[in-house]
Amino acid sequence: MKKISAVLLLFLSTSIFAQSPWTKEKGDLFVNLSFTTISNYNKLFGDPDYNTERNITDRTYQIYGEYGFTNNTSLVFSVPLKSIKVEDFVPNQNLIGPITNSGTKTSFGNIQLGLKHQFYNNGWVLAGQLLSEINTSSYDDATGIRTGYDAFTFTPQFLAGKSFGKTFLQTHIGADIRTNNYSSNFKVGGEFGGKITQNIWLIGYVDVVKSFENGNINIPTNNSLTGLYVNDQEYGAYGLKGILQLCDLGITAGFGNAFFGNNVAKQTAFTIGIFNTF
Repeated sequence: MKKISAVLLLFLSTSIFAQSPWTKEKGDLFVNLSFTTISNYNKLFGDPDYNTERNITDRTYQIYGEYGFTNNTSLVFSVPLKSIKVEDFVPNQNLIGPITNSGTKTSFGNIQLGLKHQFYNNGWVLAGQLLSEINTSSYDDATGIRTGYDAFTFTPQFLAGKSFGKTFLQTHIGADIRTNNYSSNFKVGGEFGGKITQNIWLIGYVDVVKSFENGNINIPTNNSLTGLYVNDQEYGAYGLKGILQLCDLGITAGFGNAFFGNNVAKQTAFTIGIFNTF
């Protein structure tokens, strides 16, 4: 169980927060370093779909960790460093010429802290999680680059999972409650994976985020032309991840894509990472 819980934790550590109900044992520290890229895109989901003003490459370097306060309660944290580049102008019949400037911005995204508590472990594992996302992002109006939401976010979630020998299933349901007149959203998802060789895991997932459309924040014009961390972002996503596990050290690689969305990129995200447990 200790080995499978480490893999479950790793699976979503490149996301905003791990959605696994398994917690770390007391005194154990899990750390994952990852790199995610959404490269050279200019089209966003919408109704109808629409173009950004410039081609965008969005890169994220992230430290994710979980520390066991007790065998049932863990501190979780994530520190993302964003490096976003806006480049060539994308011609649009509604625009005479570019309003934004080309350029690159490297800055923190929204730093995240939270607690996870496992309250049942008998066949099925059940846990609750409360996460907070701090307003540590920045914005450059000349380029329209925003590195995170200009808000604080609070995310209560219910997590459930079960292992079946060499396979596992886990699900989550919750909400992102945002300040500063951003809309909040409902979120639900599930993952299924298994061990295909002695050291290799293959895991697939589906995640859905739907906006409550209850916010009316005034997004700057240049920010709306990039679509970065604007209001009412939502998506249905699927993905696949492979994990090479070598004792406590391991390597991950995977991709994520969307089958529907609003105000999010119509482009595949690729992630690689390395992890260890101390």
